[in-house]
Amino acid sequence: MYICSMSRILAIDYGTKRTGLAVTDPQRIIATGLTTVHSKDVLKFIVDYCKNEDVDIFVVGEPRNMNNTPSEITPQIDQFIKLLKKTFPANRIDRMDERFTSKIAMQTLITGGLKKMDRRNKELIDLTSAIIILQSYMEMIANKKQKKL
Repeated sequence: MYICSMSRILAIDYGTKRTGLAVTDPQRIIATGLTTVHSKDVLKFIVDYCKNEDVDIFVVGEPRNMNNTPSEITPQIDQFIKLLKKTFPANRIDRMDERFTSKIAMQTLITGGLKKMDRRNKELIDLTSAIIILQSYMEMIANKKQKKL
């Protein structure tokens, strides 16, 4: 059986200090954590990553307040997206609501049996948040396909 290879989807949980990155496999079945990088280095990291891997969609987490207004980090994320669009003009960039991802990430780590000391690792929370953003995006795409059938 031949499996047609597709491009990967890269999810970005952008923060003021660190940015969590998650990616799909080429068939877009599994979301896995890629890494966490300092936010000032994230664009260079993505450029280097895309030299070796085919990525055609970027999903950027969109933090919103409970009343659905933009959060305080929104201007920095908008600026990052402008740079991303300039650097990758042919790529699709989608936004994904990331409310509660940090809380879900922490609960996931607790449920997974991670010790309290290890859960204090903010990089791990950012990485897990990026995975949750990517999984949510993949579920949204799958639901849209189901509705079309």
